[in-house]
Amino acid sequence: MADTTDLKKGFKMLIDRNPFVVVDCQFVKPGKGQAFFRTKLKNMQTGAVLDRTFKSGEKLEKADTEERGMQFLYKEGDQYVFMDNETYDQMRLSEELLSDSIHYLLDNMHIDVMLFEGRPIGITPPNFVELEVTETEPGFKGDTSSNTTKPATCSTGLVVNVPLFVDVGDKLKIDTRTGEYVERVKS
Repeated sequence: MADTTDLKKGFKMLIDRNPFVVVDCQFVKPGKGQAFFRTKLKNMQTGAVLDRTFKSGEKLEKADTEERGMQFLYKEGDQYVFMDNETYDQMRLSEELLSDSIHYLLDNMHIDVMLFEGRPIGITPPNFVELEVTETEPGFKGDTSSNTTKPATCSTGLVVNVPLFVDVGDKLKIDTRTGEYVERVKS
């Protein structure tokens, strides 16, 4: 059991036997009355977001989750095949379960698969990935006076806003937590 003092972004807990992760947490101490925590929780199985308040000192049940290191092997239809780094067992995860993370998967990439009661509920890709630009509009020389961006499609299908100097074939460093362009990678 945990206490409300453990509440912070990324804390995993059970509510009605469903695993939730804290997306946002705010401590509120009103002038009168008891202090409380205002939280925004995300269901780790369905992705539904829930706003909930907890009184200070309230007991919370920790979610029994496990992160297992795996390697992405290949895509087969709408299934993604991963291999456990320790046992070499293969696991198939659906496109629906992976949601937006599929845009950051590259062959042979090492990632963490999150398990709840032995069942996979999602993946955690590395913080940064390098993707190649496959499609973008050409930039114009001398058009650098403002912070103007243009859309670029990467090799995995991810569309990201990039500066005007980025061309097809360039490798980009992308932040997987925000989905934003970080920098152009030099070869």
